[in-house]
Amino acid sequence: MKTAFIGLGVMGFPMAGHLQAAGHEVTVYNRTAEKAARWVAEHGGKSDPTIAGASKGARLVALCVGNDDDVRAVVAEILPALEAGAIIVDHTTTSAVVAREMAQLAAARGVGFLDAPVSGGQAGAQNGQLTIMVGGDEATYATAEPVLNVYAKAMRRMGPSGAGQLTKMCNQIAIAGVVQGVAEALHFAKRAGLPTDDVLAAISKGAAQSWQMENRWGTMSRGEFEFGFAVDWMRKDLGIALDEAASNGATLDMTRMIDGFYGEVQAMGGSRWDTSSLVARLEKP
Repeated sequence: MKTAFIGLGVMGFPMAGHLQAAGHEVTVYNRTAEKAARWVAEHGGKSDPTIAGASKGARLVALCVGNDDDVRAVVAEILPALEAGAIIVDHTTTSAVVAREMAQLAAARGVGFLDAPVSGGQAGAQNGQLTIMVGGDEATYATAEPVLNVYAKAMRRMGPSGAGQLTKMCNQIAIAGVVQGVAEALHFAKRAGLPTDDVLAAISKGAAQSWQMENRWGTMSRGEFEFGFAVDWMRKDLGIALDEAASNGATLDMTRMIDGFYGEVQAMGGSRWDTSSLVARLEKP
């Protein structure tokens, strides 16, 4: 399939590479042309200096950019370049409101639109092991599914437009609570004088087990945070969830509290630290 990928960040770069490796004809666009050139040198395919040029004639255009306004701007440039029947797949984490807006704009031009945020981080993107939560109509999903499967470990259509983004909000709410729990358990173990690696071995095989515990306990214990999903991005995602809760009546007391904790980490200079840096605010002098 002739495809395009817009946005070659830590997620988009490897995701577009998986599409090219699977035999799709991929053209990429990135605001920094040097990164697009590096992608072509590493993966093959083509790059184009404009979003419209990269999208022209594509049957599927995927994007992974920053926020709601970025998605609005990018989709405005993609749509005129597409023919009826093409599909836009948005992997950006955004509000459900913008997902529905973009779906309506696309439908007016005979183009399909899927909101398809991902979970699994940079490692998941590199290894083709992402979880993808999708909103959109069934026929569009059925057409896009075999293409997106090249970088998915698990993928599910959650409902109409916006449902993918709402599911991603659930994901981020749950992660925030788990990371804070791991941070407090590690902090407590240190204060209690316990050997932290032995504590991990003891509790990570029972009911306390989690991906965050098994993959972040060691780095949290050593105070290593210069990697992974940045605190700035987590606060963006939690802000989206809190805004949605304000409109649907959900009570997110824990999420609001932990969002504030991440604000403290930002004030410590940790804006680009991994989200596991919640432990840093507990360990600060």
